[in-house]
Amino acid sequence: MTSIRRRSVATLATGMAVALTLAACGGGDSDNNNAEEPGGGDADCTAYEKYGDLSGTTVSVYTSIIAPEDQPHIDSYKPFEDCTGATINYEGSKEFEAQLLVKLQAGSAPDIAYIPQPGLLKTIVESYPDQIVEASAGTMANVEQYYAASWKEYGTVEDTFYAAPLGANVKSFVWYSPQMFNDAGYEIPQTWDELLALSDQIVADHGAEGVKPWCAGIGSGDATGWPATDWLEDVMLRTAGFESYDAWSKGELKFSDPEVQAALTEVGKILKNPDYVNGGLGDVSSIATTEFQDAGLPILETGLCYMHRQASFYAANWPEGTDVSPEGDVFAFYFPGVSEDARPILGGGEFVAAFSDRPEVAAFQEFLASPEWANAKAIATPNGGWVTANSGLDPNNLVSEIDKLSFQLLSDTSQEFGFDASDLMPAAVGQGAFWTEMTAWIAEDKADDAVLTAIDAAWPN
Repeated sequence: MTSIRRRSVATLATGMAVALTLAACGGGDSDNNNAEEPGGGDADCTAYEKYGDLSGTTVSVYTSIIAPEDQPHIDSYKPFEDCTGATINYEGSKEFEAQLLVKLQAGSAPDIAYIPQPGLLKTIVESYPDQIVEASAGTMANVEQYYAASWKEYGTVEDTFYAAPLGANVKSFVWYSPQMFNDAGYEIPQTWDELLALSDQIVADHGAEGVKPWCAGIGSGDATGWPATDWLEDVMLRTAGFESYDAWSKGELKFSDPEVQAALTEVGKILKNPDYVNGGLGDVSSIATTEFQDAGLPILETGLCYMHRQASFYAANWPEGTDVSPEGDVFAFYFPGVSEDARPILGGGEFVAAFSDRPEVAAFQEFLASPEWANAKAIATPNGGWVTANSGLDPNNLVSEIDKLSFQLLSDTSQEFGFDASDLMPAAVGQGAFWTEMTAWIAEDKADDAVLTAIDAAWPN
């Protein structure tokens, strides 16, 4: 964790708490923050009256979302806390996926968990059916009103709806410096071949200076490797198409099948190419030890890297004061497909599961699926880097052009896109062998065939 990323949130926390009270509860009088009389004074807590008086109650939240993305989440709960009297205790962990299962096994589940993989949700339902709680009626009503039907399906296991969508993201983006591109005379590539040609041109123009076309990092604690799986998924959508991609996510198409082998070969043309990576960070193997939050920073800090493929949420990791716009310090372009006409989108998100049926827990889960929370969260994220598929979000509350574009895609109920395949796979694969084998592919230069065969072997019978 760098001091740059900590600093990007620390100076905003106090102001955000005030702003959210004003935005969601309609007033700035300090008397409104009265735990004994939630929503007291002149505050407009009409939208929160349905939750009742929850004074003296506490809801624990456990999530993989850590600094710098954690504080905006914490700030976004303030309207709910002020208007209901409840207290929300937030805990983020890099080891979330592994530690949540440990907590469940020990019988010490959190009240609420933000689960980033539908495959992990399925594993929890199957392994701990007595601990997870079916989503409340209010939560279901919000999801059915404000989300496309597919989002409810991702939170459903065996026809039972457990987990409402929370945040969402578009992963098919390449971050770059518009100024660096302009100075070098580079144009945004429109196809995969043009992307590779641009990479070759950067090597020819700047390779002697130690500048590389790409910087990357797949480090993420116990979840190390997931950014590499995103690379393969994005390329699979482009080279194999949606039908094969869907079959792959369900285990009907093996990792060792030709379509997946071909996609991994294409990924390797970038991530395993020593001429292309890892600008400002090291050699190819350094990708495995570089934290994903730090991986794009050489674009701005050293100018030793031209491009970084990462999702829309990466906007939150740029230093405070960074202008994220087409003419600003940094922006992103669409990760191109095989042709200009083929523009598949890879996306992902988190899902809110409850492990307690107490009224305050059901109320908080419902709140997180509401337009009130979606707008409070947008207001609490002034640097951008967050979006949701909740159609009740006012896009004017989004400050980043990337976020606005992502919301336009995600909130379009007719828009089809590929949900992160590893997140849909059984946990032993999607959050296990797929992560570890892709890490070995980078760190140890493990052969393609060996990597793909090992992942197939992890698939449950």
